[in-house]
Amino acid sequence: MAKANQPVVGIIMGSDSDLKIMQAAADILKDFEVPYELTIVSAHRTPLRMVDYASSASARGLKLIIAGAGGAAHLPGMIASLTILPVIGVPIKSSNSIDGWDSVLSILQMPNGVPVATVALNAAKNAGILAAEILGISDKNVLEKLTAFKKQMKEEVEEKAKAIEEKGGS
Repeated sequence: MAKANQPVVGIIMGSDSDLKIMQAAADILKDFEVPYELTIVSAHRTPLRMVDYASSASARGLKLIIAGAGGAAHLPGMIASLTILPVIGVPIKSSNSIDGWDSVLSILQMPNGVPVATVALNAAKNAGILAAEILGISDKNVLEKLTAFKKQMKEEVEEKAKAIEEKGGS
């Protein structure tokens, strides 16, 4: 049985330079009151830390992992190869990235048997929302917060549409 504030989502990134992107996943999970942990786990610079993190995640109470990485972006796939937990990959356009396509394709093109759900380039907020949707299947509180979030988005779009329509276009 999970403790009240025990993290259920792990948010990891390959470098502290990724934090400006990955913070959006943490922020949305906080809004949905989903406990998470946030840390750096580099597939290339700390491979043993990566193995330990992934192999202990389930036993530590995590239910899924959001992994952000730029450039070669091996972190999400390597994490997925080491755990049975769902992994959501966030491709990041980093300083050494080729317009982000290298990151997108590195995370997207996983071999059969090692799936990684992949969101758009720099879309950590969507990764957080997807994590909440997965958790919402079995967590009524998260489901209620997601429902309110989606309703608010709908209302905001309808208000903006009405404002434009009332202006008459030009």
